[in-house]
Amino acid sequence: MADKLELTWVEKEKKFELEPRILIEDIKNSYGDTDTENMLIHGDNLLALKALENKFANKIKCIYIDPPYNTGSAFEHYEDNLEHSIWLNLMKKRLDIMYKLLDPECGTIWITLDDSEVHYCKIICDEIFGRNNFISDITWNSRKSVSNDAIISLNTNHILVFAKNLEEIRKKAKKGEMFKGPMDTTKFSNPDNDPRGDWVADPFDAPNIRPNLTYEIVNPNTGEKYLPPKGRCWRTTQENYYKALEEGRIIFGKTGKTKPQMKRYLSECETKGSVLTNLWYDVDTTTNATKHSQQLFNGSPFTNPKPENLIERVIQLATKKGDIVLDSFLGSGTTCAVAHKMNRKWIGIEMGEQAYKYCKTRLDKVINNEDNGGITKSQNWKGGGGYKFYELAPTLINIDKFGEPVINKEYNAEMLASAVALHEGFKYDPSEEYFWKQSKGNENSYLYVTTKFVNKNDINNANLCLIKTPPKIKEEMKENEYLIIACTSYDKQIDGLYKNIKIKKIPEMLLSKCEFGKDNYNLNIINPPEYEEEIEEDE
Repeated sequence: MADKLELTWVEKEKKFELEPRILIEDIKNSYGDTDTENMLIHGDNLLALKALENKFANKIKCIYIDPPYNTGSAFEHYEDNLEHSIWLNLMKKRLDIMYKLLDPECGTIWITLDDSEVHYCKIICDEIFGRNNFISDITWNSRKSVSNDAIISLNTNHILVFAKNLEEIRKKAKKGEMFKGPMDTTKFSNPDNDPRGDWVADPFDAPNIRPNLTYEIVNPNTGEKYLPPKGRCWRTTQENYYKALEEGRIIFGKTGKTKPQMKRYLSECETKGSVLTNLWYDVDTTTNATKHSQQLFNGSPFTNPKPENLIERVIQLATKKGDIVLDSFLGSGTTCAVAHKMNRKWIGIEMGEQAYKYCKTRLDKVINNEDNGGITKSQNWKGGGGYKFYELAPTLINIDKFGEPVINKEYNAEMLASAVALHEGFKYDPSEEYFWKQSKGNENSYLYVTTKFVNKNDINNANLCLIKTPPKIKEEMKENEYLIIACTSYDKQIDGLYKNIKIKKIPEMLLSKCEFGKDNYNLNIINPPEYEEEIEEDE
């Protein structure tokens, strides 16, 4: 019997390693304040997520995605099992990396879907995040009108919410640090002119039975005696009850003739916020979002865009100012626009012309204070800030006309060093003092990348370094330090010659690590993979 329940589909178990690409800033498309950590990335979102993994693992506080819904129209000519398999493979590969990116204590992911795939996605997330880390399936009232041609008009979307560590989030939520919405102040009033301000009456009883919280209460107005309801107890000890009664915090209904209640003052709870339900009917619909989109782009190119105050609520519940918000299906840029207006750091990923035409256009307007819609007024947004625009680097290794793997000619020395470091699990951080300490692994391990031919004399005299009087690597290295030299070619006689220096050849050292040369891992609906039908053998 399997250890756990899991969903299976065609090619689920197919393994491949993604190429960890470096990100190259496109300075001409970066915008606003250059001293920023905000990132707009143009490229395939699976490769882009992989590019973020090394630097941002365990650092993202909130991921919001609005992936393709797989409504069926795109797959009308394909078999149902293949249709779902394509979509499920698209999602799982990306969710696996997103899990690694999330903060281990308070990271959460929010996934907007409709009825088409939400239940399958829930099972995938159960497998990746753990069923015990499921928070909620939020129902968002996405439209008000009725589809008369439907059997039942679908007027809602789902938002699946998972935590990386639900227990830690419970602790933060209990302290009012997370998952607290704005207070509904309409229920608070001050009919008795209490100097402490507006209040609302809460029941004085609480769940469970505790002997020290079970005692008789006498209504001072009527003399009627009360015990806690069956299976419950009072909220405080008898001593604290009398103290609260003396302070005027205990009331006995509007008429003074009913069971005890306790005043809860607005001043005591408005900073903590309120617990929201999983039914969101009080935020804007896609109709409102479409109108905003038309204002931004002189006509809306998007079907059912998400309203800004929907994303605002997600970010408000899951983050605080300065936290990083990620959206890898950025679309028209809504998530990053909202995060920017709320003073969060953000990372957005979108491919094709859409990244320039819509995402960049929208974010530039937010920075210039030219976006008057959405949450601009409620957040009192006045413009400012900036972002850096990044392109995914091309594949590191190409196949030449002879069928041999070669380093991509588009890579300069710095790009090559950075890319090899990423592949080997090192951090590219060149030392100002020692040229060979180009990238760092753990405390005492280093990586140096060069396109020069390396021999014994180079190691001893450090001719790898392009300075007139180079120091000697062997003399500079400490006994507990370890160095990898990655080069295009070297003298085989130096293999194993040094205990703490290892020579590796590019690209051979990388070929077995990942899949090179593929730039698009998106949903393939034009030419789906073909599978031979399984023939059942006679017993």
